[in-house]
Amino acid sequence: MKKLLLLLAIAFVATATAQETKSVKIVEGPYLQAVGENEFTVVWKTDQAAVSWVEIAPDNATHFYNCERPKYYNTRYGRKQISTLHTVRVSGLEPATTYRYRIISAAAIKGEKDRILFTEQRGSDVYRRQPYFVTTLDPKKEKVTFAVVNDIHAKTAEMETLLGNVKEDGYDFVCFNGDMTSRNNSQDEVFKYYLSSASKLFAAETPLYVVRGNHETRGAYAVSLPELFPSKSGMPYYTFRQGPAFFIVLDCGEDKPDSDMEYSGLACYDQYRKEEAEWLKGVVASEEFRSAPVKIVFCHIPPEENGWHGAAEIQRLFVPILNEAGIDLWLAGHIHKYRLTKAGENGCNFPVMCNPNVCRLDATVTANGIDIKIFDTKSTQLHTHQIKK
Repeated sequence: MKKLLLLLAIAFVATATAQETKSVKIVEGPYLQAVGENEFTVVWKTDQAAVSWVEIAPDNATHFYNCERPKYYNTRYGRKQISTLHTVRVSGLEPATTYRYRIISAAAIKGEKDRILFTEQRGSDVYRRQPYFVTTLDPKKEKVTFAVVNDIHAKTAEMETLLGNVKEDGYDFVCFNGDMTSRNNSQDEVFKYYLSSASKLFAAETPLYVVRGNHETRGAYAVSLPELFPSKSGMPYYTFRQGPAFFIVLDCGEDKPDSDMEYSGLACYDQYRKEEAEWLKGVVASEEFRSAPVKIVFCHIPPEENGWHGAAEIQRLFVPILNEAGIDLWLAGHIHKYRLTKAGENGCNFPVMCNPNVCRLDATVTANGIDIKIFDTKSTQLHTHQIKK
């Protein structure tokens, strides 16, 4: 009798636990990261720890449930991860190809002796609505269009206004060029101030490339922030190619000396930028870079020899490498106003353009050059500029 009661009690606890956790919900995302010619990464968040995966299907006439679709799991070192933040890399794809995808999570319950039980699977509804779509990058594409915002500093409503038509207008990608918030105190704050809006507006289907600004280095969550934005290089600096343009994303680090009292003795950005410069030398020597008709740099802080320490170090370390590389444009922010430094000025053999804060920069790139337009939140065109090849 005692044994029966014990078994019933165990069953009751297991059932109660399953009931408590079966309603796993996707609370943030999905959004696309590290989209390349043969791969893409999807990130999302659940309200409780779960095992997660992505299923993909070709963009054809077959229903998503037509057959068993390939599954790509959130894994690390060969083991499926149990987490609330899910990062799934999908690889082995064809360039310039559109795929359908859906995300799935199953909450995990730890049983006795490290055994794991899983609850109901929850994820994208592909029978009552369309799945998500993603298109891999295409180096042979003749024209690429993208939008850039920077120095939003948690002005969520203004950002939503600037980027409200990204999907409808068919941008190839969006770049967040630094200082999207003023501090990064928690993961929840990052989603609250800009990442949730980005996911809902466009980032589930339009690639989002994120540049770390100096304010992204501040706050309790700053050191963990890159986990939200996985890159091909595994670092906050990386490259990608779309259409005729090769893009270099540089990480500026902080704007003041490492010893400044604001950093509480934790900053080591001088050494970090030296290591980044060594990486950059390899980038500009690569055939992928050299063969691109157009070469564009994203870096939040513009180079400035006589400016603050971060800008001066960027000038000293990065500009000599890029001056010999045929760069067509450096896109920056940071100063909260429009500024165009022409090629040949300030020690740079290429133009450096600072996009104003809380404005959207639209760029169209072909092998013949770059066309730029800058708008405010009222859709007023503030500036235009053309770079001819």
